[in-house]
Amino acid sequence: MSITLKTPEEIEKMRVAGRLAAEVLDYIDAFVKPGVTTEELDRLCHDYMVKVQGCIPAPLNYAPAGYDPYPKSICTSINQQVCHGVPSERVLKNGDIVNLDITTIKDGYHGDTSRMFIVGEGSIQAKRLCEITFECLWLGISVVRPGARLGDIGAIIQKHAEKNGYSVVREFCGHGIGSKFHEDPQVVHYGKAGTGIELVPGMTFTIEPMINAGKAAIREMPDGWTIVTKDRSLSAQWEHTLLVTDSGYEILTLSAGCRPKPDWIA
Repeated sequence: MSITLKTPEEIEKMRVAGRLAAEVLDYIDAFVKPGVTTEELDRLCHDYMVKVQGCIPAPLNYAPAGYDPYPKSICTSINQQVCHGVPSERVLKNGDIVNLDITTIKDGYHGDTSRMFIVGEGSIQAKRLCEITFECLWLGISVVRPGARLGDIGAIIQKHAEKNGYSVVREFCGHGIGSKFHEDPQVVHYGKAGTGIELVPGMTFTIEPMINAGKAAIREMPDGWTIVTKDRSLSAQWEHTLLVTDSGYEILTLSAGCRPKPDWIA
């Protein structure tokens, strides 16, 4: 495993890319409502990134080993879709939940973040899942500091999810990020505290828990990208990109429209 510690110059570029990614989510918020297609959300985000921000949408034509190039500029994962949902002519309906996952490239560096959106009036079940998943994200963030271990992040997320009757997706995880979209280390959202790689200043990675209302099992759809829950239960995800600092952490994907940390999390 080769983890790249970022220089001050690289960190500044990542701050810019991260803020821009978050601002795409701020911008698109007003358009996420019943009757819109995910194709339209993709088009709006693409144009905003390219024409307004001067960014490159990182997902577009991204092709890791074994995958066909991803055909869109954002990921739109609805209801039982866990991650990598491909925008289409599917119309969002009242009560849907959807994760919009944005990754920008600016001056060669990546910013990666996602949020859950409730379309119209969501059910109590859907709102609770989204809220617990948001708390899982922030609990994971709260333990990031020099000397902590990657396992501390996974352990606190898994404990909170399972305490509330939910399950944690195992096959997909957070990741290092910088000049490459996906770098070492992998940041899993389950595990044992005190295990794994020690965190040191200059590390940058995402935390992006995928939490299912039902069982953890998933499957891939025929498009080769979209991942869904095997039992068709709802799934939710939130994501931030973080920097390990000398004294703790810095969130690189903050913007004016970001939800603040829950008051009860230290």
